[in-house]
Order: sequence, then C-alpha cells, then structure tokens
Amino acid sequence: MNSLFDFIVEPYGNRYNNEVKVGDKSLIINTKIESYKSVNNIGKVIATPLAYKTSIKTGDLVMIHHNVFRRFYDIRGNEKNSRAYFKDNLYFVQLDQIYLYKNKNKWQSFGDRCFINPIKNNDNTNASLEQSLIGILKYGNSSLEALGIHEGDLVGYKPFGEFDFLVDNQRLYCMKSNDIVIKYERQGNEKEYNPSWAW
Repeated sequence: MNSLFDFIVEPYGNRYNNEVKVGDKSLIINTKIESYKSVNNIGKVIATPLAYKTSIKTGDLVMIHHNVFRRFYDIRGNEKNSRAYFKDNLYFVQLDQIYLYKNKNKWQSFGDRCFINPIKNNDNTNASLEQSLIGILKYGNSSLEALGIHEGDLVGYKPFGEFDFLVDNQRLYCMKSNDIVIKYERQGNEKEYNPSWAW
C-alpha cells in the first residue's frame, strides 16, 4: 500500500499528548480536542510516496504538522477527523508537512526546515526570560550549510515565522531556512532556555 504523492503514517503513541507524569501520578493537562498544543506531532512512516525518492524510509519517525492527527468539531457539533485521515489510524502526510525525521536514533531536518534552540535573556532591563529573535541552530540543513551556517551557531531570525515543538523534551522553534537572517559570533555566555514545563 503506497500513495502516489503522500507519506502514510500512524501516530507514534496516542493522537493527543494530554497527560504528563509527575512522580508516580499522571496529570491531565488538556481536555479539549481543539488545542493544537496537545496534538501528537510524531508519526511512524508506514509507506513512502511512489513519485518521490527521499531519505525517509519505512519505519522512520517523522515530526509533522499538528493538524494531521488533530480532531475538530464541524458546524453541527459533530466530532471529525482531519482531512489527512485515511483509515484504521493511518494518515496521509504531504512533503511540506514533515519537518524532521529520525532514523538511526538521530533527528535530521527535512526540506528547507530548521530548528532553533531559544536562549536565556541576559538583559536585566527586560522581563522576558527568553532572548527575542536569537537562538542556537539545533538542526540545520544543506542550504544553511552552503551559507556557512552550521548547527551550534548563534543566529537571528525573522519574527512570526517560528513555531514551537517539543523534540526529545526540549522546546525548539521550527522555521524555514529563509527565516534565518544573520549569524552572530558567540560570546560564550549563551545558555539554552528550556522551561520546566517542556520536560
């Protein structure tokens, strides 16, 4: 079973991540299906598209758009699956809905996507805990490397292009390569900002 243009994936775990472990107890953090922040973003690849050759293989994990597994209520109040739903807990995923893939226990960016690790704010005059529009490149890609921007570099990025994801219990910003606008020299005092709610 293969699709011509789409990957076929199943959720890796549940469709929603509504619980966190606190000690030996489970805490329910969401009871609504509308909240995109609680939708599982990780799928397992069941089949790859016939029309493309990619580095993603059957069995790999993929970090995908939050609307793939999401459910919603229609105008009559009936609960519905997303338009990506195929059958039997399987979903179609388009190329531009995949941001990371994992094989051999390492996440790698896909296409023109990259991931930025936010850093702590060192400015005592600013109440924000996180430095605005500056971060450390966690997962780069070949187009950024061609520009001399590598993983671990301190970069600046455009506003409103970043979307936060939890990757291995670390909050990262996903964006496109052209959202990166500058590479800074590291001062050595930059610290990653990973709030406690992310673990």
